[in-house]
Amino acid sequence: MDKIRAGLVGITGYTGMELARLLATHPSMKLTMGCSRSEAGRRLGEFYPFLEGLPGADIVISVYSPKAVAENCDIAFLAVPHGKAMVMARELLEEGVRVVDLSADFRIHDADVYEAWYKVAHTEKHLLPEAVFGLPEFYADKVAKARLVANPGCYPTSIILGLAPALRNGLVSSEDIVIDSKSGTSGAGRKAVTTSLYCEVTDSFKAYGLGKHRHTPEIEQELSLLAGKPVTVSFNPHLVPMNRGILSTIYTKLATDKNLDEIWQVYKDFYKDCPFVRVLAKGSLPETRFVRGSLFCDMGLVLDPRTKRLIIVSAIDNICRGASGQALANANIMCGLPMAEGLGQAPLLP
Repeated sequence: MDKIRAGLVGITGYTGMELARLLATHPSMKLTMGCSRSEAGRRLGEFYPFLEGLPGADIVISVYSPKAVAENCDIAFLAVPHGKAMVMARELLEEGVRVVDLSADFRIHDADVYEAWYKVAHTEKHLLPEAVFGLPEFYADKVAKARLVANPGCYPTSIILGLAPALRNGLVSSEDIVIDSKSGTSGAGRKAVTTSLYCEVTDSFKAYGLGKHRHTPEIEQELSLLAGKPVTVSFNPHLVPMNRGILSTIYTKLATDKNLDEIWQVYKDFYKDCPFVRVLAKGSLPETRFVRGSLFCDMGLVLDPRTKRLIIVSAIDNICRGASGQALANANIMCGLPMAEGLGQAPLLP
């Protein structure tokens, strides 16, 4: 059987690199086109030497053209900045190509909210109603029928998965939720900027975007849907000196008399059919090194009776689960394949 043909627009960043890696060994999908204006004309194997000898290495990087993508691809991944993806998505949909957008352009349902946080006019508002938020554990049925999937952000993925069972089952209050998230530097992208240089990041630890990070409305949108009422959170991201990974520590106020054993069972039952969400044994807490390069989200629970708080800790790989791997899972579903196809690798160690 012929493999599904995939195109990747924006192949030179970390998300493009990870998608190229995952597609190189995918049993039912193959990379047939890679686009980058700055690297056009180079062999992909020359640009990414780790691909030499693997499928896709001989692809010649080209300048994006919607008609060329339509001729060579059945589905396209957009790994380009917000503001640019929305136009490309519309062009590709008009050409009959299904789209997984890794930018923020279609994640937020309300165009006014998007414009307020991203300071960019949304020129393709007519597509927002059909864009599906691509968190497969919750929206797989909609993803399977979609032409356009909005791939979730990395921080929101770790937070929404961590809070979903608690909010859906009324275990915690929807008010006074404080989220402390820490990310590796790859989350800042691959462009050479001073704040991401080795000497600026190593042996240091800093907070940024407090009270104004652009992932906030995405988090609140999905948590509000889970809770069935408006949810406002205090989201506080930090940069840590590691390459990849996100650890989110979520502080909530208990709204139940259940003990830790009962709460843990709620989480286990909630995710019993979700192979890539691992609720750890009571007393265990997740670490980013144990999910590196994988689609896993590991989570641990701590019940603090003194402060009456349920503390939820979740860990993901920001590049794989937080971007490229999740995008591929969505593409699998859109193409009628098992969600996990090509994504069953064990985490990368050490």
